[in-house]
Amino acid sequence: MKTYKLLTPGPLTTTETVKKEMMVDHCTWDDDYKKITQEIRNELLRLAHADKSNYTVVLMQGSGTFGVESVLSSVVGEEDKLLIAANGAYGNRMEEIAKLNKIPYVIYKEDYDKIPSAEKIEKILKDDSKITHVSMIHSETTSGILNDIEAVAKVVKEAGKVFIVDAMSSFAGVDIDVEDLRIDFLVSSANKCIQGVPGFSFIICKRDELEKSKEKARTLSLNLYEQWKTMEIDGKWRFTSPTHVVLAFYKALKELQEEGGIPERAKRYRENNKLLIEKMRELGIETYIDSKHQGPIITTFFYPKDSNFNFQDMYDFIKERGYAIYPGKVTEADTFRIGNIGEIYREDILKVVSIFKEFLESNRSK
Repeated sequence: MKTYKLLTPGPLTTTETVKKEMMVDHCTWDDDYKKITQEIRNELLRLAHADKSNYTVVLMQGSGTFGVESVLSSVVGEEDKLLIAANGAYGNRMEEIAKLNKIPYVIYKEDYDKIPSAEKIEKILKDDSKITHVSMIHSETTSGILNDIEAVAKVVKEAGKVFIVDAMSSFAGVDIDVEDLRIDFLVSSANKCIQGVPGFSFIICKRDELEKSKEKARTLSLNLYEQWKTMEIDGKWRFTSPTHVVLAFYKALKELQEEGGIPERAKRYRENNKLLIEKMRELGIETYIDSKHQGPIITTFFYPKDSNFNFQDMYDFIKERGYAIYPGKVTEADTFRIGNIGEIYREDILKVVSIFKEFLESNRSK
């Protein structure tokens, strides 16, 4: 199979050493394995700046969406009401989850190139006293925008509501002080900025709010409270865990610390992003999101103005030369996306831009 690097927001390019961890088979009942689960949970709390007396971590089988659905379907009760702040596909996916799980909700939609307004959220909360929970995306990879969870957290907590954050592609790539922001539930995934592989999500939970969710769950396997109660005993998962993925994640956590922790990883991602935007602009390719709100995880670019190509041709050309990019998700504009997280460095950014240049030049000569 031909190998290539992923310029995507996850799954992403991992180190060879992380991959090698998956060459070992492990028993889910083994004490050594359960100890690894507990160490992962403790390390995630440390990365989140969350005290163990106030917060806990639940690992949940499946992709990031499984984690989001686990939270929404487990903690928003039948007598509660959810406000979803959405400015992209993943905010809209929360609405799909709410509909299918028959969760009472209201949605506030913002344009894909604009962040959800804390002021508007504050007004919605004042106008609708039935709202008990508020959810939003931090890094909306539909566009690459980084939403202002700090401002929203302030109005949500002042209103006395439960705050749920999907920090899928930002956690550990952007430093988030969960306790300081008083986030009640933060969801992320193994295959994002910690640079593991797909297979489980994790939820950083305020203990008292998690306790309140007892008997609210709408599903068996995604029952967040029951998963926590089982895991809290000795690190055992309720149902079969993705052992190979867990071992890879454990190694990835160690490699994050070896790199210098979140500050150094965030710096590398920001520098990748800055260089990418700068070099693409030299080719006449502009960003969809303005510089104030552009996140460091993935960037949406407009097609060059004088382009006469289709995305698939461009994708194939770039992939043949060692990299995979993303199509755009912004429906009203012709765009494509390039991620810069994972084992991606300055030389990769310069290389992929040179491939773009080669493609554009070859395309114009046709």
